Amino acid sequence: MEGEREMWKAQGIDLKRNDEFLEAAGKIYGDVYMKQPNRPKGMGFFDFVMSEVHSIRPKEMIDHREKGGKVVGTFCVYVPDEIIFAANGIGVGLCCGSDFSFIDAEDILPTNLCPLIKSGMGFKKGMLSPYFEACDFIVGETTCDGKKKVWEIFDNYIPTYIMEVPQKKDPKQRELWLKEVELFKEKMEKESGVTITPEVLGEKIKLINARRKALERLYELRKSSPLPISGKDALLVSQIAFYDDPVRFTSKTNELCDELEERVKNGEGVVEPTAPRILVSGCPMVIPNWKLHHIVETSGAIVACEETCTGTRYFDTPIVDETPTDIDGQLKAIADRYLNIKCSCFTPNDDRIDQIIKFARDYRADGVIYYTLQFCLTYNVEYEKVKRALNKEGIPLLRIETDYSEEDTGQLKTRIEGFLERIS
Repeated sequence: MEGEREMWKAQGIDLKRNDEFLEAAGKIYGDVYMKQPNRPKGMGFFDFVMSEVHSIRPKEMIDHREKGGKVVGTFCVYVPDEIIFAANGIGVGLCCGSDFSFIDAEDILPTNLCPLIKSGMGFKKGMLSPYFEACDFIVGETTCDGKKKVWEIFDNYIPTYIMEVPQKKDPKQRELWLKEVELFKEKMEKESGVTITPEVLGEKIKLINARRKALERLYELRKSSPLPISGKDALLVSQIAFYDDPVRFTSKTNELCDELEERVKNGEGVVEPTAPRILVSGCPMVIPNWKLHHIVETSGAIVACEETCTGTRYFDTPIVDETPTDIDGQLKAIADRYLNIKCSCFTPNDDRIDQIIKFARDYRADGVIYYTLQFCLTYNVEYEKVKRALNKEGIPLLRIETDYSEEDTGQLKTRIEGFLERIS
């Protein structure tokens, strides 16, 4: 404990508020996760990761920098981890899911702004996150108007590089995106002093593909009935994927999947087969935002799948093609894979609508909860299109718009329980 406090102090972390945050987050974690019955033993690793959330991984990142490597903070699934790791870097997801830091962010940002953006800005400005302080620079992206403008403010606190994500997926926009990927490679080479070779990039493509395959394997097991793992636990695994060491994470996730496969063979589940199965669709849910899943799963239902950035969107798009052996071919394979991710920032966006319907069928969902964060315009506006499509398919749908506070928990529970009664 003393060693980690010395690390935080050296980083300039606000120790008093860091303690307050960890105490509050730890209590929430205990209430949400540790009281679940019949949890897989393999979740023990992920519980341990959470118990040391501000300690072990930040220390590894600091050690990596001291050995000459770079640490790069990201906020979106469109930033190619393969390139970061190929330049002797570590990529770490910095999205935050707590309103604890809003007081810091609202000094410089509007109150009526996406909570995910405010939370991240607040954790950096308030010196509350050892992950931010371990980074050499961060990579922003142009997936929404709020983010596009906040990167300019972030740059006052930490060097910020921006990748332009196109708004359409036509051939012209694909050329633009390929150029962005090439420029990002050049940026990583400049920052790290490392020339990215086809051999090393090929290795890192396989590394990140392996992580995606492990998550895909986990989600495939969630198609079973009864479900061998709770939605809360599966969400936690996906959240940790964004910052844990890829080799370690992949190994531990596959170990968990081995256990879950035995459960499936034995017909062992965490709920009865008759429990309503829910597909959650919409905005990402990042640590420690477990509110919706906890309400659903303490109301007699279970979350079978998340069509979100902290769910299928991270791995469902085909893995990066591993066959190219030259840099140009590898970068094109990376660009093609990432631009096929189905986010609400694109227009037109029929692919995402079709995917929601497909997931509802594949995961045998009894209903869909469309989850949006307040002031997230792209997902909020796209709801109308989703509603029409799901109504046409006869798939029950509930819209939830919320933030990171607990103030609306009672109201949400009432609405969700009413929805579950309707679909049961």
